[in-house]
Amino acid sequence: MSENAVLVVDDEAGMRMALEASFRRNGWEVSTAGGTVEALAKFRRSPFPLVVTDVRMPDGDGMQVMQRVREIAPSTAVIFLTAYGTVPDAVEAIREGACDYLTKPIAFERLQEAAERVLAGAKSSAEEEPREPDADAPELVGESPAFVRLLEQARRVAKTDADVLIEAESGTGKELIARLIHRESARRDRPFVAVNCSAFPVNLLESELFGHVRGAFTGAHATKPGRFELAGGGTILLDEVGEMPLELQPKLLRVLQEREVDPLGSTRAVPLDVRVIATTNRPLRASIASGEFRADLYYRLSVVPLTIPPLRERREDILALARHFLEKHAPKPAAGYQIAPELAAGLGSHGWPGNIRELENFIRRALALSAGSRLGAELLAHLEAAPGDESAAQLKAGTSLRDAERHLLERTLEATGGNRTRAAELMGVSLRTIRNKIRCYGLPPRRIA
Repeated sequence: MSENAVLVVDDEAGMRMALEASFRRNGWEVSTAGGTVEALAKFRRSPFPLVVTDVRMPDGDGMQVMQRVREIAPSTAVIFLTAYGTVPDAVEAIREGACDYLTKPIAFERLQEAAERVLAGAKSSAEEEPREPDADAPELVGESPAFVRLLEQARRVAKTDADVLIEAESGTGKELIARLIHRESARRDRPFVAVNCSAFPVNLLESELFGHVRGAFTGAHATKPGRFELAGGGTILLDEVGEMPLELQPKLLRVLQEREVDPLGSTRAVPLDVRVIATTNRPLRASIASGEFRADLYYRLSVVPLTIPPLRERREDILALARHFLEKHAPKPAAGYQIAPELAAGLGSHGWPGNIRELENFIRRALALSAGSRLGAELLAHLEAAPGDESAAQLKAGTSLRDAERHLLERTLEATGGNRTRAAELMGVSLRTIRNKIRCYGLPPRRIA
């Protein structure tokens, strides 16, 4: 089988013929199938390096084709063709390992570009030798189930060329996940360009993103490429895309649809080869409802949506992150520092409204305020309480050790859902000690061991 062989699967005869003609004009060896049964029969006889398949067909769907094809030949690349109404199916396919999807009516030039790109990416991945650990790799710390699932999704998506929308609260590490996706992709050796959409007024943001030619406006003394051009072959991060002015959103939508950019003052479009990752700390669906964000732009950006869990939903990672930041910021080897069990329990039960960024700031503050190498419970007085959160305010300087211990025990049991074994682990004491303290302080008995 030729390296440029493709199996085209579509139940519409006219579409099959058009796709076949397009591929043959570009030197491909083409075979076609009118449904899933015929496609799988042909693939079993002779596996293809590339399969281009419709999402929905009378005798099955493209997901079934991809799953069976991957069982026979795991390295086969799969591109989905879909009508607008079946985009959610295509997005699910991307999550499961499809390489790309295109919406109908098909732009055949884009299909050829996608086909060549995914085959090149599959070939380079197969030939790639193991890489040495990268000193500049994103600092992603955590083993909680929610965080592990997120990393698995991000790494799976990285192998495709699909655009990604990352929605998460501030301080959760959105840019780190974006950099991970870039680093794990076939574009890793090309530029990663980040632009904060909230950092520029509307007139400057347009020039920053799309560029301008000399004389386009007052002060434009030279032609300047935009961030999209600078990211050529690589990845562009549109940070806080929800803050983009409404008047610029149609132009961004066109760039995403056509993969070309019109610099200010230019009459010639510049073709683009770039992956787009957008992040937002605002729920964009609410912005759509309020008229601040275009629905069509949202759906174009969120080919693959990812959500980073806030720190309060991955409490198992708090202590590991605290130790990571100790190692990062300690003036002497971090092994010389000890986080007291009482402090560990307080960190585990804090609400962390500022997420990981707040935790890192707290560790830096604790190192600056601590008299020695033992970081104790007294430092909890320097935690910032969220509006309406009295948990930190109850531990102020002068609080008795008994009251502080009782409060920390209550908060830890609350955070663990009454799981005394987990509370003992967080506080660094035995289960017997936890039981004795519950009796000592007259706390209500917990049913969970």
